[in-house]
Amino acid sequence: MKEFLLRYLNKMDIEKFRHIFDKANFIRELGCELVKLEKGFCEIQLIILPKHLQQNNFVHAGVVATLADHAAGCASATVAGENITVLTTEFKINLLRPAGGEKLISRSKVLKPGEMITVCQSEVFAIKNGEEKMVAVALVSLANANSDSIA
Repeated sequence: MKEFLLRYLNKMDIEKFRHIFDKANFIRELGCELVKLEKGFCEIQLIILPKHLQQNNFVHAGVVATLADHAAGCASATVAGENITVLTTEFKINLLRPAGGEKLISRSKVLKPGEMITVCQSEVFAIKNGEEKMVAVALVSLANANSDSIA
């Protein structure tokens, strides 16, 4: 976990988010890395590997959507109450251009925190030769579920 996290979140929060990333097997398998975390904001990155590409050598849309969704989940979790698990209930993604290059970055911010539903916006960027281009934007709704009530 990066040093800058200490400036934004207390030790308990850092452990909470480390736990979220460590337990997310699919996210770990993809190779996602937490870059920045603040209250209401999350940035994650992914180094693009051949396993992330579809048949035309662009990053698969499912990979792009996963980054948008997971960054939104992390951003939402930073404003969730104690003993609350955030779960995506709906998301709408616009794929703006094919994604390629060296890595993807997803930045998500909370647009409206809520007692029951939190709404986030995620933007996904491809980095190629040092140039950043937006490849997708997503609107993500997340339910705030009591961790004790989840089956």
